[in-house]
Amino acid sequence: MTARPIAVVGASAAGLAAAEALRRGGWRGPLTLIGDEPHLPYDRPPLSKQLLHGAWEPDRLLLRTEEQLAPLGLDLRLGTRATGLDVATRTLTLDGGERLGCAGVIIATGVGARTLPGADRIAGVHTLRTLDEALALRGRLAHGGTPGRRLVIVGNGVLGCEAAAVARELGHDVTLVGIEPTPMAAAVGTEVGELLAEEHRARGVRLLTGAVDGFETAPADPDGSDPQVTAVRLASGGPPGSGAAGGSSRLPADLVLLAIGSRPAVEWLADPALDTTDGLRCDEYCAAAPGIYAAGDVARWDHPVHGRPLRFEHRMNATEQGMAAARNLLAELTATADATGVAEDAPAPERRPFAPVPYFWSDQYDLKLQAYGLTAGADRVEATVLDRAERRVLALYGRDGHAVGVLAAGLPPRRIRALRAVIATPLPWEEARERIGAATAGD
Repeated sequence: MTARPIAVVGASAAGLAAAEALRRGGWRGPLTLIGDEPHLPYDRPPLSKQLLHGAWEPDRLLLRTEEQLAPLGLDLRLGTRATGLDVATRTLTLDGGERLGCAGVIIATGVGARTLPGADRIAGVHTLRTLDEALALRGRLAHGGTPGRRLVIVGNGVLGCEAAAVARELGHDVTLVGIEPTPMAAAVGTEVGELLAEEHRARGVRLLTGAVDGFETAPADPDGSDPQVTAVRLASGGPPGSGAAGGSSRLPADLVLLAIGSRPAVEWLADPALDTTDGLRCDEYCAAAPGIYAAGDVARWDHPVHGRPLRFEHRMNATEQGMAAARNLLAELTATADATGVAEDAPAPERRPFAPVPYFWSDQYDLKLQAYGLTAGADRVEATVLDRAERRVLALYGRDGHAVGVLAAGLPPRRIRALRAVIATPLPWEEARERIGAATAGD
């Protein structure tokens, strides 16, 4: 009996990790990896840092070369988009109309960049989510080989801040606009965000608070090309001097980067058996339905330690969850009639809840922020600035009386690693404070 394939939808870090884990776990049947981009799986964090800066070229972002992928025996479908999934029959529909019946499906489609109405028809307005988008922005920043282009970045979250740092290092005139007055406040809290704001101002970034009201453009050329952006219009902000847009609502711009967040890539999942509210809803095993699993940025699953559904857009989580989803799918298939493709001598896997300690980092100028646990959504934040001039900071994040996250910048690597153990399991706030103090004594 010929085994039906396992399909991994999303040639991403999570998708690649899942495919490799399936082979390691004993899947010998057909294995299809579907990606809507034409590129081999690549690493995304460098897009807004090393690649945008020009320090790295695209080949350095590849997670695997063609030669390294060959032993996996993949049916590799690059430049192919999944457009539908019938959950009951585990049948995928692809953009060419092909229907692919599967033994199991792992969804690792990630997220897409949010944009603003009409922005896709204006030259010079960019998003930064894919390799092609990053190269397009890099090309515009390098246009003519001279610095000094006026870049307005809309959105002062992680992506906006990282791109602002790169653009300033390249010598461009950067304005960073956010709805919230403090950069990255939603991710790291106000006190750490204010420290980041000080660094950006010291580097020459103009920080403004406001919402985009539209764009101004130069007339389109007769050749039919899109009109070129010339300015960003902001809605009324605070009074002059407050850092808000105030009465000055027009920001001249040669280039605009929209860094206003992301949306889980679930629009193609219309089957009512799936819950696609803020990502694909999964149980603690990363299962969205029998034989259907999810991993990476798109997955919102029940975290067994924190006791609520969570979704992370973190690089480390993508790899770890891809492996977990593969293991748990294999365990399910091994226990059913769909085990045809599993090697007979493969050890019988067991489904295990996916309970990672989240980790993320952000590089801005000479700063490296590193965080473990949950920093967003905290109801209590205690930040200690160890050295303001050097931007050395330590912050503890709490929720419902327990410490759930910790962040550090400027600490030695051994100290930062010690922080992970403190919040691996949520501790009462005071106990965590004491352990953090012991772990960082001398800093």
